[in-house]
Amino acid sequence: MLSQDEKYMKECFRLALKGRGKVAPNPLVGCVVLDRFGKVVSKGYHHKYGDNHAERDALLKLNNNEAEGGTLYVNLEPCSHQGKTPPCVDLIIERKLKKVVIGMKDINPLVSGIEPLRRAGIEVVTGVLEEEAKFFNRVFIKNMKEKLPYVVLKTATTMDGKIATKTGDSKWITSGEARKEVYKMRNEFDCIMTSSNTVIADNPKMQHRSKCILDKNSRIPENSQIFEQGEIYVATKNNTLIKNGQLDIKAVLSELYKKGIYTVFVECGGTLAGSMLKEGLIDEIYQFIAPKILNDNEGKSCFNGGNYKKISEAKNLGIYDTKLIGTDLLVKCKVL
Repeated sequence: MLSQDEKYMKECFRLALKGRGKVAPNPLVGCVVLDRFGKVVSKGYHHKYGDNHAERDALLKLNNNEAEGGTLYVNLEPCSHQGKTPPCVDLIIERKLKKVVIGMKDINPLVSGIEPLRRAGIEVVTGVLEEEAKFFNRVFIKNMKEKLPYVVLKTATTMDGKIATKTGDSKWITSGEARKEVYKMRNEFDCIMTSSNTVIADNPKMQHRSKCILDKNSRIPENSQIFEQGEIYVATKNNTLIKNGQLDIKAVLSELYKKGIYTVFVECGGTLAGSMLKEGLIDEIYQFIAPKILNDNEGKSCFNGGNYKKISEAKNLGIYDTKLIGTDLLVKCKVL
């Protein structure tokens, strides 16, 4: 059974999700305010980048004394610095809250809101559902720590791990329902990344507002469907660093981050997927597994190039969600 603190922290997560896709590079934050009697009197969340933070969103809905002596729940440490909005800590102190319950401390060194609250005589509880709070804002944490986008690889395979036959035929491994789910997924990310091999083999449209194509030798025909819509960034040997004869994909990701791309959805073949996984550039994998077996050693695999000789060398994954989509199984996992 959840404790009261855990119950309201879960509600903060639920509220924060309303801002998904609109708050980057800021984190997802939700807030719940209880009065001195323990009754919920206000809720708020960070709606979009530049708007009020969750605490301010919740407290400004109340009269000046409604939160006095009460408790404020928030999944991320309140800010104490002037940004696009005033410090949330100042408003919490002004409204005379008695207690503040926090999911996780903010990794942004500018924030440091806990000590000012304690100096004002407010009880501060930290670390409530902390690991869940960190996973919840994993995109923000990666962006802040590494100045790189958060990268999710999507792949669709048969049960024996094949993405195409030896002749390259891949339509369709998964069901129509799974493909519709992929269209929805794309909208959750700032950019889609793919390779020249995929574009040349499949001539996909990959409809999205922003696309990055890795095309070292500028092989993609200009009339390819992928160029018909969206802002396109083509990484070639002329505009990207070369490492070991290949494009430096980390350098490409760094350039995307500088352009305001904070999340990347990779859809590609086994060569690029294997390379990015080996280089530690994939944060998560969304794998659709179709109830089909190709039973062909020459079929194309979803990951190539590892050349590991021992099981102990394998990449380890942490599965955090599974779902049946049509006839296919969707497995979401974190690369550990």
